[in-house]
Amino acid sequence: MQLFYAPDITPPLYTLSDEESKHCVRVLRLHEGDQIHITDGKGNLHLCRIVEAHQHHCTIEVIETKSEWEKMPYRLTMAVAPTKHIERFEWFLEKATEVGVTRFIPIECDHSERRTIKYDREFRVITSAVKQSLKAYHPALDELTPVKKVIASGFEGRKFIAHCNSEEGERRYLPSIINKNENVLILIGPEGDFSPEEINFALENGFEAISLGTQRLRTETAATIATVMVAVENTK
Repeated sequence: MQLFYAPDITPPLYTLSDEESKHCVRVLRLHEGDQIHITDGKGNLHLCRIVEAHQHHCTIEVIETKSEWEKMPYRLTMAVAPTKHIERFEWFLEKATEVGVTRFIPIECDHSERRTIKYDREFRVITSAVKQSLKAYHPALDELTPVKKVIASGFEGRKFIAHCNSEEGERRYLPSIINKNENVLILIGPEGDFSPEEINFALENGFEAISLGTQRLRTETAATIATVMVAVENTK
């Protein structure tokens, strides 16, 4: 199945963007009459037929639409500090999208080594993973946000902070405390971990301290493992 992303698609006829048209006609060498799938990233999966195979404005006709296609039974928001080497953070965005995430919030922390991101580039990484893993839902991506702003913001669901500071109270193993079909927010800190002030601020605002195991993990590894843990618990 060839999946294309078109957030503004309006059936029955639609013209792909210049970039998607080139990919469809020049790269994949598809022709009039060939079928493709298009998602709007909101859960709609459209089966389409190419009616004009032009490399700059490929036009399709929607044949069938499936709503809420493979909708996850839970909602997961991952608030993660971008890594110093951005390709490691992008690896996380890709893998987490494949596993299943509702929203990404890049966070800026006291110990952050990276305090800027290229939003458009990171969004394209997510979009590429959506298409490659055949998802009908495109995860939301926030701008880089101070972690205390995220902590203080309202959130409907369970809130967790993963940290390595054993002096800041008890941490419970994530798989032992999450439930199926929950709305979950998980904070993952930078290479230098969250500061004690950030941990205490989170705990004071209703966050639960969690552990992801006994191993010392890099930021992108911890974030990916947390994503997988939530997914596994929701498939039991």
